[in-house]
Amino acid sequence: MEFEQYVCLSVFVLEFLSSVEAFSRPNIVFILADDLGFNDVGFHGSLQIPTPNIDALASSGIILNQYYGTPLCTPSRSAIMTGKHPIHTGMQNYVIEAGSPYGLPLNEIVLPQHLKELGYQTKAVGKWHLGSFSRPFLPTNRGFESHYGYWLGFKDYYDHTNAENGMWGLDLHDGLEDDWSEFGNYTTRLFTRKAEEIIENHSPEEGPLFLYLAHLAVHSANPHSPLQAPRETVKRFEYIEDKNRRIFAAMVYELDLSIGRVVKKLSQKNLLKDTIIVFSSDNGGPAAGFNQNAASNWPLKGVKNTPWEGGVRMAGLVWANNLEQPGRVYTNLMDMVDWLPTLYGATGANCSSLKGIDGVNHWPTLTGKSDKPPRTKTVHNIDEGFGYGAVRKGPWKLVQGTTYNGDWDKWFGPSGRDNFTIDWKHYKKLIADSDTAKSLARIGARFGHFDKIVSQANVKCSNPPDISNCKPKVKPCLFNIESDPCEYEDVADKHPKKYTELLKLLEDYKHTQVPPRNKPQNPLADPKYFGYVWTYWADYLKI
Repeated sequence: MEFEQYVCLSVFVLEFLSSVEAFSRPNIVFILADDLGFNDVGFHGSLQIPTPNIDALASSGIILNQYYGTPLCTPSRSAIMTGKHPIHTGMQNYVIEAGSPYGLPLNEIVLPQHLKELGYQTKAVGKWHLGSFSRPFLPTNRGFESHYGYWLGFKDYYDHTNAENGMWGLDLHDGLEDDWSEFGNYTTRLFTRKAEEIIENHSPEEGPLFLYLAHLAVHSANPHSPLQAPRETVKRFEYIEDKNRRIFAAMVYELDLSIGRVVKKLSQKNLLKDTIIVFSSDNGGPAAGFNQNAASNWPLKGVKNTPWEGGVRMAGLVWANNLEQPGRVYTNLMDMVDWLPTLYGATGANCSSLKGIDGVNHWPTLTGKSDKPPRTKTVHNIDEGFGYGAVRKGPWKLVQGTTYNGDWDKWFGPSGRDNFTIDWKHYKKLIADSDTAKSLARIGARFGHFDKIVSQANVKCSNPPDISNCKPKVKPCLFNIESDPCEYEDVADKHPKKYTELLKLLEDYKHTQVPPRNKPQNPLADPKYFGYVWTYWADYLKI
């Protein structure tokens, strides 16, 4: 009897300690912008579009200045969710188009599933784009307890429909239910409201919160009206002459306001001090009319869906109360695949249990417990459909092939260093007055010197060459990104050993890739057969 009482008491104590451990894990809020350019945030040196809430997080967090992913949204989102390079999940070629019967493989254990095992309440708001043709591929069957948002790659900001390849229908869902009720409500504000409701209703006693807020902003909408923002917000940017850039600026401004509201709600619920916040774009920005959009990656080369820095180098930051030297620039190489082990490690869980992933844990370095660079090489992507591959090792980058016959292998503005009505002195006051800065100040968060942060995070290059000596369709090009971040000069002939080394690295990655999962669109997916709603059409057809 005494033995049985001892065993029962021991079990109770263990369960209690496990419960306490689960509740002490940090909340995680992952905010993913869509198609935001490297140069579309203040902390990279542009004042054309004020982003005071994002910059407040940067001033009190850590800017990820060597932060990379793939140049398109489906591959990059698969990398976040799996911790694997898209070449290892079959998600490397282009994106999942509406009506395509495939998705992220179901045998992949994704981030919310890992966190759910640790006791997290897992909630998603916004874009999915990892498969929606059949119910098992939807977010609520991939570890998220709830999802409010859309399943495809883009939609209208007001009527919430997706028009793609001659098909059209509603793409706004609350779990598996279609939501027609939000017609006319601007998507960025709608998703912000849904995120605030999740935070407001969160009960810490039920476990820590993982909120994945994947905005539509600032992706272009349907082709007939690609750039959309509230008129009153657009009026704020009358000083921007280019109409498309002016509307884009309003879209970014609304995104920034969203971040301020989310941080403010975390503060109001006394959750902020125990929360990790990640802000990231999903790929480089579509500049100069690419995808009918007006982002800026200046001074980096290229745009979205190109292998150049403007396609694969992203704006990103992380904020938490226990970061080492907050308000600084992190120059270690980081890839999107690293988020899964980094956030998993941040919870106190043992990353050695994560098997077969490509990501590495940066949390010990970010929190000052290690000074060893977690990553020294990566593959930006290998897309044999478009015909390119790009790898990085140390400061060296090799690019083989390109996209769109090289038409976007250029440097596009605007620089954002002119055509604005505010100076740095007043801009710092704008940051201090933001919802984010005020919320952080309430919990005693430390801030770095924004001028110093910007000078360190700002990429500076001379004027682009009239003619580049890089011809990637003829011969792979080699760049030293440390000394030539804008990829002006192919130095393959000057560094033949490095060229050979990087070429071998690319070939090694090629030998590990799995076949792409892409499948052609099925016309039977057309929403006209389902009440003009994009749905899990294959389940009805039993294919």
